Amino acid sequence: MTRQELVARQLEERISAHFEVGRRLRVLDAGMGDGAQALRLARAGHEVTGLEAEPARLAAVEAALGHEPEGIRARFRTMAGGGQDTGAHFLPGTFDVVLGHDVLDRTPDPDSTLAGLARVLDAGGLLSLVVPNVAARAMRPGLAGDWDGAHAALVTEPAEGDRFLRLESLTSFLARIGVPMERWYGVGVFAGEGEEALDVEERACRMDPYRGVAESLHLFGVRG
Repeated sequence: MTRQELVARQLEERISAHFEVGRRLRVLDAGMGDGAQALRLARAGHEVTGLEAEPARLAAVEAALGHEPEGIRARFRTMAGGGQDTGAHFLPGTFDVVLGHDVLDRTPDPDSTLAGLARVLDAGGLLSLVVPNVAARAMRPGLAGDWDGAHAALVTEPAEGDRFLRLESLTSFLARIGVPMERWYGVGVFAGEGEEALDVEERACRMDPYRGVAESLHLFGVRG
């Protein structure tokens, strides 16, 4: 899937930029979904903890983990819970890398959830967030010829949660909680699939103005 591959490549690039080669990192995937990113990091040699609140998804990840080699299973643990539960499970500074992919738009309290994700990062740790690009919600229906949907996205007053998820709001909030944003990418500018589409997407997701109209944004903050 192009979207997952884009997120993985962007994450791998920032990890390589921030940590020495070969270092085994302590990773938290808070709200891991199907576990694609968590499994990829475990296969790369990192110690991974995956939080997932949906029982069916958690069971699916655990079933997939059962088919992995013993070494990967040994460094991957799963827990029931979501991004808002980090404070209940972990001490401050527990992890080198924290993933919060597609969690802030699904929690009733995104600011406290984000603060909780940042709290469990160690000094110099990397925070990876994937959020919907609420500022460009008319793009997808417009490109699909859904003019009613595009019009609704353009004229609807943004909800409070949408205002928090805007790039400028997240940038400001991350700075206030001590994890200033270091880099951001788009994810899904053209919504294409296949190798040719992936190459184009990867380039576009790094460039203005294209990344600004992507379906999602991938933000990286670094704990000071």
